[in-house]
Amino acid sequence: MLNFPQPDVEQFFQTYGIETFAVSPDESQLVFSTNLNGKYNLWAMDLPNTFPYPLTFHNQSCEHITYDPKGEFVLAVVDEDGDENGQIYAVPPQGGTLQPVRKKEGARHILPFLSENGKHLYYTSTKDDETFMKGYRYNIDTDEEEVIIHGEEGMTILIDKSPEEKSLLYMKSFSNTYQLFYVKTEEEDLLLTPSPEPQHTVSEAVFVSEQEIYLLTNYESDFSYLARFNLETKDFEKVVHMEAEDFKQLKYDQTTDSLYIISEKGVRDNLYRFKRVEEQLQQLDSPVGVIDQLVIAESGTVYLRGDSETVPSNLFKQTEKGWEPLTKYGVPGVKDEYLIRPDYVTYQSFDGLEIEALLYRPKPEKDNGHMILWPHGGPQAAERASFRSLFLFLVHEGYSLFAPNFRGSTGYGQEFAKMIEGDWGHAPRLDNVAGLDWLIEEGYASKDQILLMGGSYGGYMALLLHGRHPEYFKVVVDIFGPCNLFSFIDSVPEHWKPAIAQFVGDPEKDKEKLQEDSPINYLDSMTKPMLVIQGAKDPRVVKAESDQVVEALKKKGRDVEYIVLEDEGHGFSKKENEIYVYRKVLDFLHRHTQ
Repeated sequence: MLNFPQPDVEQFFQTYGIETFAVSPDESQLVFSTNLNGKYNLWAMDLPNTFPYPLTFHNQSCEHITYDPKGEFVLAVVDEDGDENGQIYAVPPQGGTLQPVRKKEGARHILPFLSENGKHLYYTSTKDDETFMKGYRYNIDTDEEEVIIHGEEGMTILIDKSPEEKSLLYMKSFSNTYQLFYVKTEEEDLLLTPSPEPQHTVSEAVFVSEQEIYLLTNYESDFSYLARFNLETKDFEKVVHMEAEDFKQLKYDQTTDSLYIISEKGVRDNLYRFKRVEEQLQQLDSPVGVIDQLVIAESGTVYLRGDSETVPSNLFKQTEKGWEPLTKYGVPGVKDEYLIRPDYVTYQSFDGLEIEALLYRPKPEKDNGHMILWPHGGPQAAERASFRSLFLFLVHEGYSLFAPNFRGSTGYGQEFAKMIEGDWGHAPRLDNVAGLDWLIEEGYASKDQILLMGGSYGGYMALLLHGRHPEYFKVVVDIFGPCNLFSFIDSVPEHWKPAIAQFVGDPEKDKEKLQEDSPINYLDSMTKPMLVIQGAKDPRVVKAESDQVVEALKKKGRDVEYIVLEDEGHGFSKKENEIYVYRKVLDFLHRHTQ
């Protein structure tokens, strides 16, 4: 009888990802960015066939794909080794070398879209204004370009054009919780919501005609809803909402005169269709727990990208029989029984605020008694009902894992999300500590068997918790987390800086608070073994942040291991790097827990 070994780390990370996708105008082809060869490239499927074939071999991440309206070429926004400086390239539908369309070294290009005749390219870039950015219209035939939106006050991004291209939509972002949308007509610029105050967001907006725009906003509300704005009358009207749900994505289907809406409710997403004539909102089935992208073809067919707790990102097509999977990505070589779903629990924080959290428990026969606290990144983000190779493999190895959606997390309303602004290190930290106390009280964890790990803001929180509450933890893993809020504020990308005072704090006005919340000031208490991981090309949390804390702790003789990935930014874009890092993480945890 043959006996096969149980899956190890590599099996859980030999999963494929999908960054983004687009469908050709005639729906004969679908192009998507996936890492079938271990690095991200453009691949295609000739529908209705679903066997993929490669289009490019550039081996870099892609954040946006769009087809020429005639289907003659595909536009892709591609960066280099995670530097997030996306450049706009074109490639024929049959594939080939990426042809630069709009490219400037060190600049970032965002959200390109084309005119109906395919001759004009609209896009936003930092190339002439690193702070506020500008919106451009580029003539592909003549190579002529003009600035059509001048950014000011906050990060400014072109969003959409009206059907006849007489008007343009653009966004001004002052923070994650304060984003205004404007429509630029031939005569004037109009704010879509009645007033810029109180602070609110508009997350999406679409033209349904030359005169009418639908938008998702939380103006004078805690949760986002569907509204409309009429350019002729300049009237704003609330249309429909769902209790305690944030409407976050919006697409228009002109074939049925319907709007498709994705809403976020805590850890899960819901999908709705709003019929404009009947003004009726209908909830639709979804094949996934979290919907990342929705594409409406010219025929009205709906395509979707999303994932669930134990299934990675996949593509689906809506048919009369339901959702047809176009990809079947899973966890190769791992039985379903080894893929553990989390429980969703709630607990009260130090001030009575209710916090929702994900609690992963290993099979009893594999439980090693250790609990990992995972504060998520963002921080205005959340851990959700989505796929995490990292979580699944750690739980398979016998670790429990606790991921709280502390104050500042999204999916719980505007007020909840704003609670972290200007307070990165006090109340959110105590939310995490309250979660640990709850775990101990409920018998899920012991104080001498808790491990701490996080990335980005979660890495910052791991450092801060290590410095201020070391008695809880056995070891600490920091993945590209800032250690000094002053140097972090100074080094973030220029287009973040208009929002940074509200997001984190003002270095002069909030000096005392920022000092109190900077992990670098608690080195004396950081006595537990640490593993620090950093991408050399990270534009968000630069390498100097990790260098600071590693060098300072080594001078104190502390046990610190440091991994620097020369070809990565703020994350892992290359499969070999991801597997390498998490083998090191597992080895580090095992050495200090067994």
